[in-house]
Amino acid sequence: VTGIYLHDIVQFLGGELIGDPQFLVQNLRAISDAGPFDIAFLRDDFTSGALQVTTAGCLIVSTGHGPTAAARGHCIVTPDPYLYYARLSRLWRERFGRKGPPAGIHPSAVVHPMAVVHPTAAIGPLCVIEAGATVGEYTVLTARVFIGEDCAVGAHCIFHPGVVIGADGFGFAPSRQSGHVTWEKIEQLGKVRIGNDVEIGANSCVDRGALGDTVLEDGVKLDNLVQIGHNVFVGRN
Repeated sequence: VTGIYLHDIVQFLGGELIGDPQFLVQNLRAISDAGPFDIAFLRDDFTSGALQVTTAGCLIVSTGHGPTAAARGHCIVTPDPYLYYARLSRLWRERFGRKGPPAGIHPSAVVHPMAVVHPTAAIGPLCVIEAGATVGEYTVLTARVFIGEDCAVGAHCIFHPGVVIGADGFGFAPSRQSGHVTWEKIEQLGKVRIGNDVEIGANSCVDRGALGDTVLEDGVKLDNLVQIGHNVFVGRN
C-alpha cells in the first residue's frame, strides 16, 4: 500500500496535527468523495455540517473548524486549508506522479548547431530548435515542440499542449481603390517577453507585438483557450 504518513505531511508542510502521526494517507480526494484512508480539505466557506457527513480519514481545516474536526478524528489545522491543499498536491505529485523523460535529445529531434541546449534538458520526438535558440537547464520539451530562431525558454514555466507564442498579431490597414476596400497586412515586428513562473493553458495564443513587445511578467497564470493580443501587458502575478 502506498501513501504518506501524517507525520511526514506535517514535517514537510507544517500545520498542527491532531491524531495519530502514523496514520497512512493513501489518497488525496475531494471532501465529498473521500473515504477512511483519504485526506481532504474543508474550505472556509463550508459549514461545519460537512464535517458530519464526510468519511475522510483526515481533514485539512482552518482554526475555526479545528475543534469540530478534532472531535471526529484525524485533522491538520492550518490558517489557509486551500493553500495547504495546493502544497500537498505538489508533494503528492512529486512522490507518486508520472516521472518526466530523461535528459537528452531524441534521435528524431532537429536541433540547429547554433542552438544552445543545456545537458539536463529533455528534448522529445520530432522537436525543432532553430539557430540561436536557448533551452535552459531541466527544461522538458514534449513531442513536436518548435522553438524558433533566437528564442529562449523562461525558468519554471509550463506551457500546455497547443500553446502558440509569437504568432502575428491581427493587424491590417484598409486600402480603398475604385470603391472597393482591400486589406494590407501590417507586419508584426515586435516580440513576446514572458517572465519566470508563468503557466499558460492548452490551446492558448500569445501574439507578438506590432512595434513594441507583448509582455507577460513573472507569475502570470492563463487558463485554456486564452488569447493575449499584440502589445498587451500582463503584470506580475
